Amino acid sequence: MLAIRLVSGPARPDTLVLPIRPEGPDGPAALVPTAAAPGGDVRAEAVALLPAARLTGAAGEVREHLRPGGTPARLWLLGVGAGDEHGWRVAGAALARAAKDETHITIALPEEATDALRGLAEGLLLGSYRYRLTEAGGTPALAEVDVVVGDPEALAPTLATARTTAEMTRLARDLTNTPSSTKNPEWFAAQVASAASGRADLHLRVRGPEELVAEGFGGILAVGGGSASGPRLVELDWRPAGARTHVVLVGKGITFDTGGISIKPVPAMKLMRKDMAGAAAVVAATLGAAALGLPVRVTTLAPLAENMVSGSAFRPGDIVRHYGGLTSESTNSDAEGRLVLADAMAYAVRELQPDLLIDLATLTGANAVALGKRHAALYSENDDLAADLLAAITAAGERAWRMPLADDYVEYLGSEIADLHSSPNRGAGSVVAALYLREFTGDLRDRWVHLDMSAPSWSDDVHGELVKGATGWGARGLLRWLATLG
Repeated sequence: MLAIRLVSGPARPDTLVLPIRPEGPDGPAALVPTAAAPGGDVRAEAVALLPAARLTGAAGEVREHLRPGGTPARLWLLGVGAGDEHGWRVAGAALARAAKDETHITIALPEEATDALRGLAEGLLLGSYRYRLTEAGGTPALAEVDVVVGDPEALAPTLATARTTAEMTRLARDLTNTPSSTKNPEWFAAQVASAASGRADLHLRVRGPEELVAEGFGGILAVGGGSASGPRLVELDWRPAGARTHVVLVGKGITFDTGGISIKPVPAMKLMRKDMAGAAAVVAATLGAAALGLPVRVTTLAPLAENMVSGSAFRPGDIVRHYGGLTSESTNSDAEGRLVLADAMAYAVRELQPDLLIDLATLTGANAVALGKRHAALYSENDDLAADLLAAITAAGERAWRMPLADDYVEYLGSEIADLHSSPNRGAGSVVAALYLREFTGDLRDRWVHLDMSAPSWSDDVHGELVKGATGWGARGLLRWLATLG
């Protein structure tokens, strides 16, 4: 990742970045006052450039100006929009892409720089993210960024938080981007073990197929039964001394989804390596909570399975007995994610007895139909919990929208031969999937949130701090929310 250093003045002013902002609906952009003001000649030159270059100051607007023989030799003008954390995050990502051929840049921040620094650092680190399995092609030269602030020591914790948040988001992206020829349940569990190794108060248990059979995790076993790569259940527990709140995070971890016997068409299958993005996000958030020392207990459950086609795959019409005894009739083996989540949630309620239960899942295509590519669907019966989580998700630069848990759709879950029908095909797919999961929340029904994040887990284009591929959606929002619970 980029090396970001806080300084009180430009040490290497070869390439200087000055922030600009809109100055009204019709006027040109204006320079943002910074903690260390540029030299008079540089400032005058920048002010003259703004109307000539027709710059607006919109977040992410970038313009380079060459100054042969001058100091600095290159002057960059960077739009930060309203100057809030979001504007700076977008600006940081745009700068990382535009200045990729520089080796070092210096950027000046405002006097009150807490939000600006967090947004800028996250934008720089996330906007410069690349996932490649080949050395072919050029790599960005940009390696170091000096950030000029009034009090580097006071802002060091803000930079550390931003760096950890970006590191965990990049980890979630890496896990999700990894091809399924490498990424099976055993591999994923090993990655978690490696990342958690050596961290105090962080405890890991991985259940293999034999333990899952012995303890009755029928949903995970059914979905994973068709693959030569056996299923796993990862339980990662951040248990700091003195924590007063216990949160369980559950993330869907289907390392590849063919649809099983109800096989997907090729266009729907080609990106199914991303079907474990929920598991990646909750693991990353828990590792982040440990790295930041957040005073809240966090237990992550990642049910991992590969939904494949074979003679041992579960069939449409099979009855699945979940952890705790509830049974599901599944007439569509491509509605597999809810089966593994149901096991993990039932286990959390019965054995872990947390204060709050949150699940993240790339669960339905209906998420994108309802809300497009950039919003997750949030479901909860707890208004305060939903509002707090939505606020944290928004502050972190992610997007979600609260959706209804319509009780009159519960009748869709009726089965003549089991407790529940897990895959009814009567419309409102995302809502019905949420209602199905609600049946496994027990006494935590009013302290539970479900996030259907299939759509925003993947980006088809470059947008703000997002690049093409996995987004790591959920890692940032969860970390921001967990930090409010101490």
